[in-house]
Amino acid sequence: MKLTFILIPLISAFIGWFTNWIAIKMLFHPKMPTKILGITFHGIFPKRQKQFAEKLGKLVSEELLSFSDIEQKIADPANIEKLMPYIETHIDHFLRVKLAEEMPMISMFIGDKTINQMKGIFIQELQTLFPQIMENYMGQLQKDLDLEEIVVKKVSGFSSDKLEEILQAIMSKEFRFVEIIGGVLGFIIGLLQVFLTILT
Repeated sequence: MKLTFILIPLISAFIGWFTNWIAIKMLFHPKMPTKILGITFHGIFPKRQKQFAEKLGKLVSEELLSFSDIEQKIADPANIEKLMPYIETHIDHFLRVKLAEEMPMISMFIGDKTINQMKGIFIQELQTLFPQIMENYMGQLQKDLDLEEIVVKKVSGFSSDKLEEILQAIMSKEFRFVEIIGGVLGFIIGLLQVFLTILT
């Protein structure tokens, strides 16, 4: 009798763990529709891969990565200011070296003072022009580049193995936790059964 009291919680724990383990496996397997005793079994993620891809594509394009956010970030005056030293160096090189090579006669009449003045005008104009260029560019890019469609095609094109690998990498700890909880709950239910048996 004592052995039975020990076995009941252990068996219940195993059943709780095993049923949760099976449930997690059924998220991914079978990868192709399989009929057993007239019932069709198909893993949830392989079966719903297209819908999953569509939802993910919509989420990425609308919530996670919007063109307006990218445009604001690129056209932010603080970010443009960070580019100015590189642009200034390039303009300086152009006025002092490239211009002298291409148009030596004109460069003979341009001194440091004129170069600095021209450089200042160019930089000021670029600071005004750059946000407008980026706004036009991002508008055109949004028409040409459909983020939602790209994500949907990519995720829909994943093999079942690849999809399982990605989701396992993201949720392996959670899956393990679910398995353990199943065992713990099963053990507690087994103890309650033993307790009720003793009482009766």
